[in-house]
Amino acid sequence: MSSDTEATPVRLASPSTLDQRDTGAGAPFRESVFDVSDATVTYDGAPAVQGVSLEIHRNQITAIIGPSGCGKSTFIRCFNRLNDLIPSARVLGRFMYHGEDLYGAGVDPVEVRKRVGMVFQKPNPFPKSIYDNVAFGARVLGMKENLDARVERALEQAALWDEVKDRLKKGALSLSGGQQQRLCIARALATEPEVILMDEPASALDPIATTRIEDLMHELKREYTILIVTHNMQQAARVADMTAFFSVERGAEGQRHGILVEYDRTDKIFTQPTDKRTEDYVTGRFG
Repeated sequence: MSSDTEATPVRLASPSTLDQRDTGAGAPFRESVFDVSDATVTYDGAPAVQGVSLEIHRNQITAIIGPSGCGKSTFIRCFNRLNDLIPSARVLGRFMYHGEDLYGAGVDPVEVRKRVGMVFQKPNPFPKSIYDNVAFGARVLGMKENLDARVERALEQAALWDEVKDRLKKGALSLSGGQQQRLCIARALATEPEVILMDEPASALDPIATTRIEDLMHELKREYTILIVTHNMQQAARVADMTAFFSVERGAEGQRHGILVEYDRTDKIFTQPTDKRTEDYVTGRFG
């Protein structure tokens, strides 16, 4: 993403301590954490996702659903600048975080990733101890003060402390799949982010472990803002406050790219969608 203005150092704003206030219209105001305008991501010049605009609100779970190839994972990686690591990728449009452009001149991607943590589809613990896995990001970022307490709190938040507190020096790879995913969540929480991105976090897990992850998300949204990509529409209906439906469109030259079709409250998306394409997808007529 480029800017025509002179490059100046940018300091990311801290989140407000007030996430809701009465608007006088009977509904609480929800602070916008991200305000995305006309976002497009290209690989080697070909669009993967195009023209997306939406707002992500604080202390809510936002689900991104849609068929394979519609750019869901590409889009979610924009929020912590992981697409920067792909040489052929280019991000266009605006990703505003508390009023600051995440891709503006002077914004440090490392600082962005400290504020916006990521949990991937497949649990990816390091071949280290449980303790060292959780402490890894904090150590890299120089957050070494009270590290033991930081690790304990992250494991408690990830609902894993009671299961591992007596074997913190044991290898993380000895944990079950569900435990490994909660460990990865704890690793993300240890750096004290405001936002957690989750890309299909339960797709590799059994139903019991999936339920634990979903219950955990409900607990975590009290303190964090969560974006989740999921192919499981029942999961989106269970956990999300807001849902964005992405689909695939063909450009003038026949190339396929993802678009945002509809974004609304989850109950409305699944019961009274505005767009026929959304209705067809959530009722299983296509996708």
